[in-house]
Amino acid sequence: MDCMRVISLKTLQKFWSKNHDAKQHLLAWYDEVSQAHWKNPEEIKERYTTASILKNRRVVFNIKGNQYRLIVGVAYEFGSVFIKFVGTHDQYSKVDAETVES
Repeated sequence: MDCMRVISLKTLQKFWSKNHDAKQHLLAWYDEVSQAHWKNPEEIKERYTTASILKNRRVVFNIKGNQYRLIVGVAYEFGSVFIKFVGTHDQYSKVDAETVES
């Protein structure tokens, strides 16, 4: 199986251009995910124990000690991870993690 494709790095870059302290943390997440071979949510939880698995194949990752939140949609059958939202913890509390789109 191929590695996961993250769509889209541009969304993360746009965020860290305004939140410089998030850059290294998001790059580390991107690099790890780009080398992953996830087949199901349990495999995500094995690596990211603080990740929240939601309905609709959504996953919430805590970034930089939970200072930032990253919501993705995972298409396991296609090996793709779609960035749905990246923001501060406060911004995250104002969105619906199960339906938000970037």
